Amino acid sequence: MRKTKSKGKKLLLSAICFMLGVTLGGGVINAAGDGASYNYSFWGETVEAPAAYQATELYTGSDLGVGPLKEPSDLHVSSDQQIYVLDSGNNRVVVLNNRFTDAVTITSFDHDGVEDTFSNPQGLFVTDQNHVIIADTGNNRIVHLDQDFRLVKVIGAPESDLLQANFQFQPVRVVMDNAQRLYVMSTGVFDGFMEFNAEGVFTSFIGANRVKIDPIDYFWKRISTQAQRSQMIMYTPTEFTNLDIDNEGFIYATNGDQWGDNIKKLNAQGNDILRRTGYFNPQGDINYTVDAGPSRLIDIEVSDSEMYSVLDSKRGRIFTYNGDGHLMYIFGGIGNLLGEFKTPTAIERVGDEFIVLDKALGEITLFRTTAYGRTLNEAVRSYYSGDEEKAFELFNETINMNANLEFAYSGIGKALLRQGDYKDAMSYFDRSMDLANYSKSFLLYRKELLRDYFGTIMTLLVVTVVTFMGTRIYRKSVRRKRGVSA
Repeated sequence: MRKTKSKGKKLLLSAICFMLGVTLGGGVINAAGDGASYNYSFWGETVEAPAAYQATELYTGSDLGVGPLKEPSDLHVSSDQQIYVLDSGNNRVVVLNNRFTDAVTITSFDHDGVEDTFSNPQGLFVTDQNHVIIADTGNNRIVHLDQDFRLVKVIGAPESDLLQANFQFQPVRVVMDNAQRLYVMSTGVFDGFMEFNAEGVFTSFIGANRVKIDPIDYFWKRISTQAQRSQMIMYTPTEFTNLDIDNEGFIYATNGDQWGDNIKKLNAQGNDILRRTGYFNPQGDINYTVDAGPSRLIDIEVSDSEMYSVLDSKRGRIFTYNGDGHLMYIFGGIGNLLGEFKTPTAIERVGDEFIVLDKALGEITLFRTTAYGRTLNEAVRSYYSGDEEKAFELFNETINMNANLEFAYSGIGKALLRQGDYKDAMSYFDRSMDLANYSKSFLLYRKELLRDYFGTIMTLLVVTVVTFMGTRIYRKSVRRKRGVSA
């Protein structure tokens, strides 16, 4: 009897896992940690894909000429392609050129005539003017240095009625917009990012995550006693894990929410405006085991043309999406081979290349684009900039290299749609399962047909009506004559 019940429970668990889109087996389906490139089809199946990026170089602190990196936590690449590495364990910032040479280290700065240093800094950001903003976590402050590493200002723990009396300011990530407003991620803050004005004064929170409820925990709370509920975990909003900002001032952020949206794009009001019109919401891996769980996204990097990439610390993979939320490509992994990591912590682009920081090993891995990756990137850029002819050509090249990339067919369809070729656009949207754009193309194609053949249709309609009326009159006339004759 016990065996029967146990078997029944296992079948029930399997059914639940099936509905949730997970499996009881090994790792990610058909994508176990060998670094193999893959993507997801419209139906959620893992499909093979050519490598868009390949690891080519690995740099340690010794290779850079600055000594070993100790638990580095963040990276930033400036608009002039300078690479800034936050070497947290050594309380310094290392600055390199895009060839990983001519290293400069920032270990201290003049603060009102006194040499000041960092304490376990965890985040940094570099403006277009090469001002360096550092989340000096151990010192509970933000340090703003100019392009010559001279102190501009220090932002300490804020005072506000919006903050709790026992609030401790522990900034771990920071970005600055074009109006010099700072957005800070602070440990233990569940109300969103802290916003500081250009003078360094705390003004508000922005983009707080909504409370998400685990349906299983909710069920148990509903049937538990009050004493039992008091021992359960209270529902609180999830914390953000990282943020980046684009040239238009939109904040892209990741959080640890496994039930809701773990990638967001926030406007000035803190509203999430990320487009999620791909086959699945951007979230990292779609297929995963019950034991491993979903991706844990810990960093995000915003590129041009609304492309963005996120880093999954759990499986060491980088996922890149276009502005509509379609998954473009995946690379990376956990392991000991080149292109795999032990504790990946940050990603950045250097031109069209990627660098990934490994916190545990103190290493930087450089990934260069393949022909496939370059073609796909340029196809997305061309469509974004409105160059339909080039986008059409490049998306066609892409599917010649990877027929499994279904959203590329939609890209061709969109290019044709913009050019007014509605009939051919319909066939590509049908191939990519893009029902919304298929319907749009169909309506426009029908309207085009009606416009082109309106004269012919109206002529046929008039002839039909006249013929019908004439026939009726003729038949009535015949019947009337027959009646008179009778």
